[in-house]
Amino acid sequence: MIPRRPYLSFPVVLCFLVDLFFMSALLTGSRCASQEVPWLSAASNQAVPRSYFGMTINNIGGVTPWPSVPFSQWRLWDANVAWPWLEPQRGVWNFATLDLYVQIANRAGVGLLLPLGLSPTWASARPLEPSVYALGNAAEPADMQDWLTYVTMVATRYKGRIHGYEIWNEPNLTGFWTGNVSQMVELTQEAAAAIHAIDPGALVVSPAAEGPNTTPGSGSPGTNGVQWLQAFLAAGGGQYVNVIGYHFYVMPDPPEAMVPLIAEVRQVMQQGGVALMPLWDTETGWQTPNPFPSEELEAAYVVRAYVLAWLSGAQRFYWYAWDNHTWVSLPLTELDNKTPTLAGQAYGTIQTWMGGAVAKELTLDSSGSWIVEQQRGGVTQWIVWDPYGLAQIDLTYFPGADTVTPLSGSPSPLSGTSLDVSEIPELVSTTEP
Repeated sequence: MIPRRPYLSFPVVLCFLVDLFFMSALLTGSRCASQEVPWLSAASNQAVPRSYFGMTINNIGGVTPWPSVPFSQWRLWDANVAWPWLEPQRGVWNFATLDLYVQIANRAGVGLLLPLGLSPTWASARPLEPSVYALGNAAEPADMQDWLTYVTMVATRYKGRIHGYEIWNEPNLTGFWTGNVSQMVELTQEAAAAIHAIDPGALVVSPAAEGPNTTPGSGSPGTNGVQWLQAFLAAGGGQYVNVIGYHFYVMPDPPEAMVPLIAEVRQVMQQGGVALMPLWDTETGWQTPNPFPSEELEAAYVVRAYVLAWLSGAQRFYWYAWDNHTWVSLPLTELDNKTPTLAGQAYGTIQTWMGGAVAKELTLDSSGSWIVEQQRGGVTQWIVWDPYGLAQIDLTYFPGADTVTPLSGSPSPLSGTSLDVSEIPELVSTTEP
């Protein structure tokens, strides 16, 4: 595993990022010169839709009640409904769990994304090969007809009720995929044709590669995710999908490290002829540092990740995960899988802050603080934080503003000549259009 860049080097990385991608930054010590950053995303004039906020939930209907925070989209991963669970033996089907999930989601008005891989042991080209899950799960199917039978069965049963299908999970990691790129393109082509013939309105999401290299703690070596996506598109895989999926894991770095990674992926999309295709972050969370320095910082990472992914061009973002306590170090619920942590509460708060707003400008001030200006219904707001720690922002950055709302708190009057900011985002707002 290639060692990750330590957190303390991130100020240099951030300044280099701004200089490289936006060509307006100058280094001044460990921080950046004050500047307005040219817009990051082609979606800059779009209001943040409800569908941007997705969630992975592992155990709904079992030990996990329906979440108390809102979300619009639900990804069914690590939920015992991939191919090995749906068809444990050839021709023997078990839809009880997936039927329950679909019923719950449809009743709640929540969209569903179903990842289609892995291969069951009985269908695997290498049934004795280890994987992150059971033997043979990471290999390609030995017989394409088995794959087509499975995809056809699922798309037929859930026509109009499952809205998207993700071909495979993290194919750049050998714990999830040991076939080659050409084989994955073939699986994608066959699955997309079958799905669209049955349910033309369903979206096919590309196999979602992960991170710069490998996921720390996964025990799964792999290749660079961006390079894997580049190879997939070069082999023609983009013509069969409706959405490019990617997992923007950057741990143990902070969320600001997502920005250059998303920029790399968007560049690869442009080179691969799919620049106008939607880009979805179908899985991101944090597994390191473990433990986190504080619950407040956990909450801050959730907010900063959602803000920065949107600014960078992601049009949907599924958090991993609502009720996972075995792998993640940034949990959204307490051990009861019900009570939101501060991070879980922040997941709800950022929807209130961002939902329906149009981002207008991103500024990095002279202290390195991030200032995101947005508008909603004629009211101007700013989401502000400093990834380095404590700083002060001159109130001239917020013309007309009169309130400030902490991440976990109520609005208070804005006074004085400057605003104290930290790693924990705050919302500065005007009250009149």
